[in-house]
Amino acid sequence: MEYQDWKLLATLYKTKNITHAADKLYVSQSTLSSRLKRLESHYGVQIVLRRRRGVTFTPEGIVLVKYAERMLHEQSQMKEKINNMKSMVTGTLKVGVSNFFALNKMPKLLRLFQQEHPGIECQVVTGWSSEMYRLLLNHDVHIGFIKGDYPWKESKEMLYEENVCVAAPWPFEWEDLPSLPRIDYHTDPIMKSTIDRWWYDQYKQAPYTNIYVNQVETCKEMILNKLGYGILAQLVVEPYEELTIKPLLDSSEDPLTRKTWMYYHTDALQLNIVEAFTSFVSTVNVKEL
Repeated sequence: MEYQDWKLLATLYKTKNITHAADKLYVSQSTLSSRLKRLESHYGVQIVLRRRRGVTFTPEGIVLVKYAERMLHEQSQMKEKINNMKSMVTGTLKVGVSNFFALNKMPKLLRLFQQEHPGIECQVVTGWSSEMYRLLLNHDVHIGFIKGDYPWKESKEMLYEENVCVAAPWPFEWEDLPSLPRIDYHTDPIMKSTIDRWWYDQYKQAPYTNIYVNQVETCKEMILNKLGYGILAQLVVEPYEELTIKPLLDSSEDPLTRKTWMYYHTDALQLNIVEAFTSFVSTVNVKEL
């Protein structure tokens, strides 16, 4: 198998659809199908089973896919090492970014970095902080931008800290919250646990949650449209003066806060691109981006 074959198998396995895989590889469906048939003929096995809505891989096909993925990973590592030997800031930076950071901070951060280092490429994966933490543990990304405190004994830098707050479209008193409509959203386990602990320290009954959404940005829009209040990180709602915003306080009357970190493996600094990016981030006031 050659590089193009590795890429074909890995992409088709990910999409499970010949049309989508062809689009991602910038080839025609007939070209992709022809190359797949050549691979099947070469190895004497059927690699995929064609279904009405896509393809499924045979056991033999999965063996070939795992080999292809391993070879692509080794190819990527080889390119990184060669670029690093050139003492140039080039290559591909792999970053895992929490959802809010990806939407509100990462585009500006990457634009500023690429102005200084126009030869670099970036692969950005987004999701919940817990997912980005797992990617970092598995060395699938070089750097993770993560909200919340996760166990980490390697290199890290706190980028900013913000209050966890109640944001409502109308004035409210704390004792009113259990009877007011609340908008909840899917978030990572650390944030959910922080909010739940605070709530049940304050109130004996469950909140009156009448809307549940997938993203904190959707929650914010629901609040702005006066459908209820939400409990979320303050940076999400800080720009909106029409909202009533009050920080959550712990038993000592101190604000509950949430930190945003840059985590990375120390040995990743051997790559020029990682060393340059982490140094660059250290010089930027990320909270004000």
